Amino acid sequence: MKILTLILSITALALIIFNTTKLDFDALLQGESFTAILTIGASLCAITLLQILRISKKIEKLEKKR
Repeated sequence: MKILTLILSITALALIIFNTTKLDFDALLQGESFTAILTIGASLCAITLLQILRISKKIEKLEKKR
């Protein structure tokens, strides 16, 4: 599970980097720029959810040790 969350986090980070190159700062809410902004937002949400999952698994492991 740890490897899967790491791979998915790296993929989401790569999507963020790729989509920042697609941004047109003169027209952010038009065409490809709007799609890039949506994809960046979705990737940030995915990273946040994966971090929550990773932390909850660590807490679960600590609870089992007790």
